[in-house]
Amino acid sequence: MAVEKGTMIRVDEARQIQLFDHLANHLVYSKRTSGGSIANAITAIAQFGGKTFYACKVGDDDNGRFYLHDLCTAGVDCQTEQRRNEGMTGTCLVMITPDAERTLSTFSGVNTTLSEYDIVPEAIIVSDYIYFAAYMVISPSIRTAVIRVREIAEQNGVRISASLSDSDVVLNFRDDLHEMFEIAIDSLKTFARAFAITLGAEGALVYDGTQLHIIAPYKVEAVDTNGAGDMFAGAFLFAITQGKDFLTAGKLANFAAAAVVSNYGSRLTATKQQQILALWKNIEQNFSC
Repeated sequence: MAVEKGTMIRVDEARQIQLFDHLANHLVYSKRTSGGSIANAITAIAQFGGKTFYACKVGDDDNGRFYLHDLCTAGVDCQTEQRRNEGMTGTCLVMITPDAERTLSTFSGVNTTLSEYDIVPEAIIVSDYIYFAAYMVISPSIRTAVIRVREIAEQNGVRISASLSDSDVVLNFRDDLHEMFEIAIDSLKTFARAFAITLGAEGALVYDGTQLHIIAPYKVEAVDTNGAGDMFAGAFLFAITQGKDFLTAGKLANFAAAAVVSNYGSRLTATKQQQILALWKNIEQNFSC
């Protein structure tokens, strides 16, 4: 198939169909879900008990109908009344190997035409945070939409959070890059009031605007790393919107992300997330005593 393991590639409609057809008779089909990095994070927030809104664009096809229904079932406000559009709903083919590594083939579909005319100012104004990912600016119209969303947020005192994903660190040279990493953190502090950096199995770093906290990992046996970063983001944002400090939010985020990698799929059920929240609260109370 000429797909490099452990990467995320962007493909056109023809190539995505070719990959699906090829794999149909070669791999075990697991599940279908309304995915995407932001959608996964927003769903996590909703299933923890937060109130969320998600803007997207889908085609008038089976995947589009499934996508909106799946999000709304999870408790995400996604404008089910919005009209579906001409074109194909975007898809992401996620392939998981026995070592828990994920390989992604993404076709963005009609979502690349998302524009400033598709945003809902009323939803932005009543929010505590807006959340977007760097990869969203893959088209001029989406970039314009993101800029407009940011303007509305700033005008109404809504805080802005962004995911700068797909940055790789070569583990073999981590010792040599340690000093560079510290410089990068100092650089982040000059333009971000606060931030969180995930370190995979090594935990995370969170900066609350004053202090940098090291968040220890929760050790689990990983079977599927897909969605771990999205769950981290969702759990972290949920916690801080509930008034928790960054250290506490980082601990919950790591705990929830560990649960994701120990299961197949990029998400957990709402019931599982509520169990995680209750278990984590119990752990925190015991450690605080």
